[in-house]
Amino acid sequence: MISDPVNRAFDVLLAGVGSAITAPVLALLALAIRIESMGSPIYRQTRVGRDGATFQIYKLRTMTHGAEFTGAGLAIQRGDARITRVGAILRRLSLDELPNLWNVLRGEMSIVGPRPTVPVQVQQYTQRERGRLAVKPGITGWAQVNGRASLPWSERIELDLWYVEHRSPALDLKILAMTGRAVLSGQGLYKGKRGGWHPPSAT
Repeated sequence: MISDPVNRAFDVLLAGVGSAITAPVLALLALAIRIESMGSPIYRQTRVGRDGATFQIYKLRTMTHGAEFTGAGLAIQRGDARITRVGAILRRLSLDELPNLWNVLRGEMSIVGPRPTVPVQVQQYTQRERGRLAVKPGITGWAQVNGRASLPWSERIELDLWYVEHRSPALDLKILAMTGRAVLSGQGLYKGKRGGWHPPSAT
């Protein structure tokens, strides 16, 4: 297991260096987003973190302003008309996640951990699945490098639970190395026929 002070020091170091290096790129990307479509280039959304605490996640906006309230809502598929041209590039290279580094510096996220989900998803967790909330959510994680959104929601949770039970410095370094390959391949960005999360049916 990783002690919290060691993990926090690792997070602050990587997020601090990463934020400084990527600041000019982030500024240019934000400008490109703003030129193409109206609305703030920074997207904020309520997510659930460690022990069920909520926080505002920061991302670069890849969809039209207010997209989560139109069309398929939170479900995003390849070719979704709500994704902007700049947004498609950001998603392909995972550059939209760069502002997550701010969340890491604020102590709300970690570099490695289960991806943070929205409250409506957490409300459907079983008691066992709530074990996913025992650690801080991460920018990348075990489920992210083993299929991402292309996996069925239940399989992603199982991968995250496995990570929580087996997390170690060596595993985190392995995930970081695998993340580079996953980003370059562009695989698993969108839910397939089996993958993704489906909102509960209306009753």
